[in-house]
Amino acid sequence: MVVKVDLAQLANQIMQEKGLQPEFSKEELQQLSQITDPAPISQKYVDLRSLLWCSIDNDDSLDLDQLTYAEKGADQRTTLWIAVADVGALVEKDSPIDIHARINTTSVYTPARIFPMLPEKLSTNLTSLNENEDRVSMVVKVQINQAGDIENSSIFQAIVHNYAKLTYNAVGGWLEGNNAIPDKVKQVAGLEENLKLQHEAAQILKQKRHEEGSLTLESSEAEVKIASDEQIVIQLAAHNFAHQLIEEFMIAANRSMSQQFSEAKIANLRRVVRAPKYWDRIVEIAQTYGEGLPEEPDSKALDAFLIKRKKADPDTFPDLSLTVIKLLGRGEYIVENDPEESIGHFALALSDYTHSTAPNRRFPDLITQRQYKAFLQGGEAPYTLKELYHLATHCSQQEDAAMKVERQINKSAAALLLSSQIGKVFKGIITGAGEKGTWVRIFQPAVEGKIIQGFEKLKVGDKVSVQLKYVDVAKGFIDFVHIRS
Repeated sequence: MVVKVDLAQLANQIMQEKGLQPEFSKEELQQLSQITDPAPISQKYVDLRSLLWCSIDNDDSLDLDQLTYAEKGADQRTTLWIAVADVGALVEKDSPIDIHARINTTSVYTPARIFPMLPEKLSTNLTSLNENEDRVSMVVKVQINQAGDIENSSIFQAIVHNYAKLTYNAVGGWLEGNNAIPDKVKQVAGLEENLKLQHEAAQILKQKRHEEGSLTLESSEAEVKIASDEQIVIQLAAHNFAHQLIEEFMIAANRSMSQQFSEAKIANLRRVVRAPKYWDRIVEIAQTYGEGLPEEPDSKALDAFLIKRKKADPDTFPDLSLTVIKLLGRGEYIVENDPEESIGHFALALSDYTHSTAPNRRFPDLITQRQYKAFLQGGEAPYTLKELYHLATHCSQQEDAAMKVERQINKSAAALLLSSQIGKVFKGIITGAGEKGTWVRIFQPAVEGKIIQGFEKLKVGDKVSVQLKYVDVAKGFIDFVHIRS
């Protein structure tokens, strides 16, 4: 158990260095001991337990934040139902557990240990939408037409029941025709037909978004896991129809939530990706493929280029995607009060977007939930405008810190895996080039490291050969030398 223990200890150390709390305090555990049951069910909730709700998540996910369902009307319009765990019903604002969640703002996932934003007694049990359990939730009901336009939406509190805990791999493989129908789907009468309807609706939504300029991207970021025999496994994550289904339903829910806030004139956090400041480099990359892009950022033009490249060379498209993702820059949280000056989400081609569908593991989603519940109940907003501005900055900073923890532990695991291969030559792609250094991701295994020699004139997207020179497991350093052809 040396590998897992060592990496877990390192993760704990890095969490503290980045200003995150790896453990729950005595006060938080004391509060937790007094929470013994899920939130009580009362008449204020709409009873939707008769709908065939199901969850779709990773194979090892236990913190289930959302359920989905769909139905088609006689007018061929489709109604999407997204149930989101009502975390606020058990976690009071400014309580010890809430303060811990506000400090970290997100769950942190490393291959050796998960640092949940909320204690697992809550996030994987009492506030999780677990299989075969009744739970209170916030439901977003969205009606779309056959063209994929959102015609109307509503948000309310409801009781739901998860009839099947499903996984991306099982459902995706089945929807794509590669696997048999999952047993859990067969065991629930009507669920097969409903999942096919959900898939159909998701593809309509996806098509509509891309017509409006949402980017076609397939990240080639790798997943690092530690197998039961302590072997480190690094593999590219598959992205299938089941992932698309959940993505499209969650985007629809987040759009609807944001629009409801705007219509009700309630201040809240927005999730934005600004127009890319490295657009000129994206233009250069397009030129290497003989394609032209406008001088100013244009998501529709960029998506047309990406779609063309995916059709021309699907095998290397994930590498191009990774390059574009790096150049687009990171998302952030803001408080948006003026719809006339909307910043929007460049990659999704949306002007109104928030985070609301994962309150068990993201604090901004819990903020959104509390703000909207107060509006529904006619109460005073739990967060002032001043608090929201502070939290927007804080959540962006802590999300960045969490990503650095995850990245560093993934790199430490990768350094451990490569420690016996010093001197070996690998093929790779440049993923970063700037004042802080030049970075390469080798293809097999899918590991990123720094080029410490021969990096001059290299640009993001360049294909290169590199030799492994040095690793430092504790620091997560993986250093390469560029071999010029």
